[in-house]
Amino acid sequence: MNSRDTILQRLRNRGGGKLTAPECDFSVLKRPHSSVAEQVDQFQKTIDSVHGEVHRCTPESWIAQLAEILSSRGARNLLIPAKHQIGHALRDSKRDDLPELLIYDEPINSWQPHLFNEVDASITSTRGGIADTGSLILWPTVDEPRLMSLVPPIHIAVLEASELYTTFHEAMGAQNWAAGMPTNALLISGPSKTADIEQTLAYGVHGPKELIILVIE
Repeated sequence: MNSRDTILQRLRNRGGGKLTAPECDFSVLKRPHSSVAEQVDQFQKTIDSVHGEVHRCTPESWIAQLAEILSSRGARNLLIPAKHQIGHALRDSKRDDLPELLIYDEPINSWQPHLFNEVDASITSTRGGIADTGSLILWPTVDEPRLMSLVPPIHIAVLEASELYTTFHEAMGAQNWAAGMPTNALLISGPSKTADIEQTLAYGVHGPKELIILVIE
C-alpha cells in the first residue's frame, strides 16, 4: 500500500468523532515586561542594525524634525493622507520649510506615472511597532493605501511610543486582531533590500530606499 492509499484508508476507518483544535501553549512567545523607554531603545537598536532610521520626537517637535529631515535629502514633495490627523497637522502647520504636500485622493490609474516617477517621499501612520524585531505594523486603508509605503523612495512612518509592543504575539493580543483584520496587514522591518547571487546587497529595488521613523514620546 502506497502513502496515498494509506491516508485514504485512515480516513475511511475514522470513527467520525468530533474534531477538536489542539491545545497551543504560547507562553514561549512571552517576554518580561519592559518600560516604554526600554522598548523604544530596543526598537531603535534593531532598526539601526538594518539601516533604518529613528528620530525621537515630541508631539510639538515632530513636524519641525520632519521638515529638517526632508530638507537634508532635498525632497521636493511629500505624499500625505487626506483625512488622517497627520495630514491635517501638516497642512495646518503652514510651514515654509516643508516641501510641496501631495494628497492621495484619486484612483491610482489616473496618476500612476506621477506616483512612481515624481513623488519623493511619503508619510503614513502606524498601528504600532514590535521592539524585538524592529518592525512597524501598518494596516492600509482607503486614506493610506499600501502604495504609500511601497512606492516612494523615502517612507516616513509616525509611531507613538505608547503603541510599542515587545513581541508580535503581544501586539496581536493587545489590539485584538482576532476580532477582524484588513485585507493587508503589513510588517515593515527596515528599507527595501535584496541581494544577488554574489550576495551584493542593494537597497530600494522593490520599495523605499529609506525608512525613517518618527517616534512620538
